[in-house]
Amino acid sequence: MAIRTVLRMGDPLLLQQAAPVQAFDTPELHVLIKDMEDTMAHMNGAGIAAPQIGVGLRVVIFGVGANSRYPDAGHVPYTVLINPVLHPVGSEVEDGWEGCLSVPGMRGIVPRYQRLHYTGFDQYGNAIDRLVSGFHARVVQHECDHLDGVLYPMRIRDLANFGFTDVLFPGQEIQDD
Repeated sequence: MAIRTVLRMGDPLLLQQAAPVQAFDTPELHVLIKDMEDTMAHMNGAGIAAPQIGVGLRVVIFGVGANSRYPDAGHVPYTVLINPVLHPVGSEVEDGWEGCLSVPGMRGIVPRYQRLHYTGFDQYGNAIDRLVSGFHARVVQHECDHLDGVLYPMRIRDLANFGFTDVLFPGQEIQDD
């Protein structure tokens, strides 16, 4: 449908709580998801949340296949996740580098739960219920943070581990997530 402008850190819309989706399988919801897909693909992202394109609804999409940017990440299935509910499984937390389409050109080390149980719905109202770990859990937590007005730099514990990608990783071509 359309590649949308991704809001950048500093835009007050990114700090707002997103509203739950009330109706599934509507033309408006399908257009939103298609716009999110087109935007994410255009920017070569691992995921995107509706608030990042200025839509205050609890909708995220994500998915990572074989990708040279994430050689050790493993497959994350393409998912449309609406009205998600996240529950950490255990207390084990893992630090990992993250980037974001709304914080272009930067990376930071962010702690995330290693294992996660999440539920929600797809665009047709079908239930989703998954137990995941590792990179999949990290991606879901990152994207769902956007629904609560949280950007990954807000989760960084040590700002010595936050900076511009080209400075942190000289000579490497690393894109935003």
